[in-house]
Amino acid sequence: MATRTLPPVAARHGWRWAILGLLLGVVLALAAYAPARWLAAGIDHWTTGHLKLVNPRGTVWNGTANLVLASGVGGAEAISVPGRFGWALRPRWDGVAAVLDLSCCAPQPLGLVARPRSGGMQLALSDGQSRWPAAMLVGFGAPFNTLKPEGTLDLSTQSFTVQLNGQKVAMTGRATLDATDISSSLSTLRPMGSYRVTLEGGTATSLLLTTRDGSLLLNGSGYWTGTTMRFNGEASAAPGRENALSNLLNIIGRRNGTRSLITLG
Repeated sequence: MATRTLPPVAARHGWRWAILGLLLGVVLALAAYAPARWLAAGIDHWTTGHLKLVNPRGTVWNGTANLVLASGVGGAEAISVPGRFGWALRPRWDGVAAVLDLSCCAPQPLGLVARPRSGGMQLALSDGQSRWPAAMLVGFGAPFNTLKPEGTLDLSTQSFTVQLNGQKVAMTGRATLDATDISSSLSTLRPMGSYRVTLEGGTATSLLLTTRDGSLLLNGSGYWTGTTMRFNGEASAAPGRENALSNLLNIIGRRNGTRSLITLG
């Protein structure tokens, strides 16, 4: 029986489909097994070195790393969040869903959905609660690298989203930060007090600072313009604590009698 041979054109088309299938397989394999260090490099570049995933393990989609906050020139001020940070990413039709495991600071994994938008990105946080060491604020730079705070920070969010558009950041929803038993290297008084910061997103995102209890009294309000924070507040010492807090009051604001006026923006 004579052997059947494919016409030259059909043979060429067959090879092209085979090569295309091979390339598609390679792309899918790279996407599925892309190493976690690729994600670490992307986050480092996107945040200009302020957020780092150190010693990453696993893949882009499922991995762990040490989480480091850095500020200052070349990340001179850096602090590592205790424990390992884990993530699981899943693609969605409108973006990527993430489950973030922060065993040090959150009793339950936190949810996050990242959605591309025209000119930027929307980040939607699931409602949740987490507790952080106040010392991690040093990683955000001034003024925390001078104050060197200690204590605990309890963060809760409700329908909170962040819209990134170039240099502009817009927020919706509500976030509440309770700072408890806060102390500073600038004062021998330990603790100085407990405070609450409330952030209400919207067309003009508002911020309210109040004192829950303590010897250092902090109060003020402000708003986020999309690129900068405008804030006006004041600090003062409870009766009988003026001497213990005098040095701190001289540093955190402009003295006006017994008060220290705090102005940002």
